[in-house]
Amino acid sequence: MKKLLLIALILRGLFCEAQTVKFVKNEAESKVDVLIGGQFFTSYIYPDEKILKKPVLFPIKTAKGATITRGYPLAPRPFERTDHPHHVGLWLNYEYVNGLDYWNNSTAIPADKRLEKYGLIRHTGFSKIKNGKVGKLDVTADWIEKDGTGNTILRETTQYRFSGKGDVRIIDRITTLTAAVEEVALNDVKDGMLALRVTRELEHPSNKPEIFTDANGIETKVPVVNTEGIVGKYHSSEGVDGEAVWSTRAKWMNLSGKVGNEEVAVAMIDHPKNVNYPTYWHARGYGLFALNPLGEKVFTNGKKTLNLKLKKGESVTFKYRVVVKSGVLTDAELNALATDFSK
Repeated sequence: MKKLLLIALILRGLFCEAQTVKFVKNEAESKVDVLIGGQFFTSYIYPDEKILKKPVLFPIKTAKGATITRGYPLAPRPFERTDHPHHVGLWLNYEYVNGLDYWNNSTAIPADKRLEKYGLIRHTGFSKIKNGKVGKLDVTADWIEKDGTGNTILRETTQYRFSGKGDVRIIDRITTLTAAVEEVALNDVKDGMLALRVTRELEHPSNKPEIFTDANGIETKVPVVNTEGIVGKYHSSEGVDGEAVWSTRAKWMNLSGKVGNEEVAVAMIDHPKNVNYPTYWHARGYGLFALNPLGEKVFTNGKKTLNLKLKKGESVTFKYRVVVKSGVLTDAELNALATDFSK
């Protein structure tokens, strides 16, 4: 009882009066803008497949107007990294679905390779768009083989729930994936599932170049760049800090830093009913902030294996909360937000 009272007091102190969420649909530009308290927060975008291989939320801003997402490749900004062109905004997909890679697909890959090894997620419609204190945006999508030219492997339904109080913005994403073929194998791999590519200022400072190689042998070079003003830092619910969080398990992960003169905190929260709770974290210092409950073999160095499989008609649901705050998020506040989300 005392714990519940403490959580209620923390949430009351963290939040002010709920602000109204309003959606503005723009079919001509294949997007839905999300306004909270009359201010732009983000857009659900589903552009032409020659531009992007999946729907995403992009860009994402704080209550005070700072942009937390990287601009490249859709809206490049000076001095930011130009690696991993498939890292756009906030998205959910996976590197291995019946042997096809949905994570790494982008227009930077030659067309013949995309047909051979990559899948595409195609937005198929809206089932709900409702303004209110909690804005509701429900969408559907198909996970299609051969860069969108083959069969549908998974059918997706996603419920977005947007809310805002004071300097806090919340995205709850509930995604259900249903097998559309006889069997769908989601084998253990590194790249997945819910991910955010953050702005340069929220990266960890680094003074060394990196070369990353994906499952198909494609290299991405991340050169040394100026680290002035780069002060991002990960912190997990289990007390792990910095780049050491990679491959660890945690109920939530917080990324704090400054964008311009604004203190910013961005957190992801797992849900107790998700597969493999608490999740593994695929969070990198160069700006990829991701969680991946399905990569167990990779993150345990082969000690454990999950290899999730779905028979035709079977479903799996993933529930995640993303919190964006102008200011600092304490452990107590994040624990309260996690408890609230678990309900």
